[in-house]
Amino acid sequence: MRIGFVVNDVATEQASYTTTRLGMCATNHGHEAWTLGVGDFVYKPDGSIHANARAASGKEYDSLEKYMTEIQGEDARQEQISLDDVDVLMLRNDPSEDTAERSWAQTTGILFGQLAAQRGTIVVNDPSNLANALNKTYFQHFPEQVRPKTCISRDPEEIKEFIAAQGGKGVIKPLQGSGGSSVFLVRKADAPNLNQMIEAVIRDGYCIAQEYLPAAKEGDIRLFVMNGRPLEHKGKYAAFRRVNKTGDMRSNMHSGGESEAVEIDDDALQLVEMVGPKLIADGMFLVGLDIVKDKLMEINVFTPGGLGSAQQATGVDFAEIVIADLVRKVRGKKYYGRNIGNAQIATM
Repeated sequence: MRIGFVVNDVATEQASYTTTRLGMCATNHGHEAWTLGVGDFVYKPDGSIHANARAASGKEYDSLEKYMTEIQGEDARQEQISLDDVDVLMLRNDPSEDTAERSWAQTTGILFGQLAAQRGTIVVNDPSNLANALNKTYFQHFPEQVRPKTCISRDPEEIKEFIAAQGGKGVIKPLQGSGGSSVFLVRKADAPNLNQMIEAVIRDGYCIAQEYLPAAKEGDIRLFVMNGRPLEHKGKYAAFRRVNKTGDMRSNMHSGGESEAVEIDDDALQLVEMVGPKLIADGMFLVGLDIVKDKLMEINVFTPGGLGSAQQATGVDFAEIVIADLVRKVRGKKYYGRNIGNAQIATM
């Protein structure tokens, strides 16, 4: 299998990223794994899509650091590859990271992914439906039972009215973003500063206000979902609890969160059962659910990270399961050819 991993920029990738883990796993299993940034695509006059990509020159690696160093260094294989010759293109760039300084890059992966899918390459997650998930309004299309009470507005009075209805406590954050940036926990004591908090969020767009879930103080659970089902191996789920022991209410890893092992209960499995049908219909192959008790805080369909933390918590290398499933899709595509759409094969 030839697989291409699309990232924001090859130069800024890190060894700890899930994308690196997937690329090294694919390489170690004899597949041809290429890494390319959203600025590396080339549309040729004949309509074909190419990309200036990098691959490790070796056949097997036991260190993520060594693998990434080689990808980014002079020893990497550097070629302009045709995406017609790539079996799978995995979109792993985070559009929110390019909001400020590279606005042109936000939709580039999606747009070129759509063109590649039209020419027959399997693209995951499905780029046409990713276009509908560029901000957190995508979350509102899932069943009401899985979501906290929410208000989305740029009107400060609307946001304040919502917070007041929640007893003066809630969470406000940008409609688009990741990594816990500009996320505020609002408490009754914060009333004098609420205007400033709201202003900090709406200066870049819409604000999401959500009810505060008391269980969030214990952290949240990141659970991976593949093909609309929990990613698991012999009863062990690709999941871990994220906690922040610094007192910061944000538990994601970018904000000082730490990971620990977690037991997946019936509440979490029921959430997957409720959101799974839409994820399947939208061709969302690999997704990260952020769970607090019986509610979802977010659904990460772009760059769900943490496979390394899940492996550390369970002893299972889930990257191998992900790569093996992509191989299965490539085989399936050979049977069906153009008679099956990209969204269908992405979650088959």
